[in-house]
Amino acid sequence: MRVPILAANWKMHKTVAEALAFVEAFLPSVRDVEGVEIVIAPPFTALDRVGEALGGSNVELAAQDVHAELFGAFTGEVSATMLSDVGCRYGIVGHSERRTLCGETDAEVGAKATTLLRNGIRPIFCVGESLDEREAGRAFDRVGEQLDKGLAKIPSEQAEELVVAYEPIWAIGTGRTASPQDAQEMHAFIRDCLARRFASAASSIRIQYGGSVKPDNVYALMAQPDIDGALVGGASLDPESFARIVRFAPPEESK
Repeated sequence: MRVPILAANWKMHKTVAEALAFVEAFLPSVRDVEGVEIVIAPPFTALDRVGEALGGSNVELAAQDVHAELFGAFTGEVSATMLSDVGCRYGIVGHSERRTLCGETDAEVGAKATTLLRNGIRPIFCVGESLDEREAGRAFDRVGEQLDKGLAKIPSEQAEELVVAYEPIWAIGTGRTASPQDAQEMHAFIRDCLARRFASAASSIRIQYGGSVKPDNVYALMAQPDIDGALVGGASLDPESFARIVRFAPPEESK
């Protein structure tokens, strides 16, 4: 059985003080939550302090990115060993903003995922299509290509440690969300792709949905058979909002 994973990606938000205030407000509201995995990815500047604040709780620490190399002349970059040192259990790679704004290729994203696994950190491997690609009927081709090229060097024996996040680029931060049925169709396709590469391990790999996830739509998304969690951006910046998402209760129960 796949344990749902709900992850907050704060992107370039929150000072250290703001991040710690969030944790102080958030942890009491999710202390009793069981049967799900909760993850927070603060900015690099807050990783150490947030990691300390999360110690002993039911919330894991994640990084928003990583460099493929472990050390060297890479100004401004952060390595997997550095992330492990501050307690990161997860690392996001291949987010659409990194692919689009920084020009990261599928091969580069794959190298980052491989580095994380080699250093005991589970990758949250992001895939997704643009609006142009979806409207041109290329959504499945593009996502399949990202998986094929990005996961080419992932050992089968470590496949179950992967988390895949499907994030349609056209739904990120726009208020638009793929319908639960459309999201499920892509998630099922992703699991088929994983099965071709990793055989039976694919049934254990968790696949998140990301793209304007909010408290009022998370339940319908999570009710789909191949949606195992959510990668949450803007709605994760408020502790009350993210706590409601973590619980993903039916709307009438969440009021």
